Amino acid sequence: MEESRLMDSLDSGDFLIFKGLKSDMKKKNIVVLTGAGISAESGIPTFRDANGLWEGHDVMAVASIAGWMKNPALVQEFYNLRRKAALAAEPNAAHLALQQLESVYQVTVITQNVDLLHERAGSTKIIHLHGRLDQAKSSIDDGLIYPIVGTEIKMGDRCEKGSQLRPNIVWFGEAVPEIERAMAHVSEADILIIIGTSLQVYPAAGLREFAPDHCRSFLIDKHIPDRTNLGRIVCFEQAATVAVPDLVKELLQEELTKN
Repeated sequence: MEESRLMDSLDSGDFLIFKGLKSDMKKKNIVVLTGAGISAESGIPTFRDANGLWEGHDVMAVASIAGWMKNPALVQEFYNLRRKAALAAEPNAAHLALQQLESVYQVTVITQNVDLLHERAGSTKIIHLHGRLDQAKSSIDDGLIYPIVGTEIKMGDRCEKGSQLRPNIVWFGEAVPEIERAMAHVSEADILIIIGTSLQVYPAAGLREFAPDHCRSFLIDKHIPDRTNLGRIVCFEQAATVAVPDLVKELLQEELTKN
């Protein structure tokens, strides 16, 4: 009755806006958690595939706060090279398929990846848990973040407070600033899709524990080491570029047939 009165009071333009808002409110929430596996299929290497070595370096030497304190020039060079490699990579079929979900779902992508392949594929709501390769930040004030012009941060590049700029990356040994926002989104998910992660790196691996009871969960990864603790998660031990488009097609069809 209240809705009918409201609709009667709207002119045609306002009615279309109301109808659109109402339609958005009805959309189910999909939360997608992506790890290194999805980017690997675009040619970006991962350290887990090389026994803890990343481009020939011990991961702790180039991806930890201790490594930065010991040899900042090495860390800077490492991320400058990673930045160039990420810019040369292209979004793959999995990235592109995820964007299509936005046509009928509310979609939030929570990524452990620091490349911008989700953005380049067209996804519009992305939380970067571990930072972004296209940003620099102050080494003394986490609130001072700057876009990187070009592909490099040079030793001697400084923030407005005079400290050396570093990559805006969350390293081993550092807090994950976006984790609480990610938890909040997972807690409201109707569907959770986990792609390209072994669920071994915390705190990101613990995000699935915040999914509500009604949430349907899917895990897509080429190597799923242990399914005993995965509960009701539906697993696809396949490449993301194979399984994600298939799952997206199924989810789109499922929702569209209801309308």
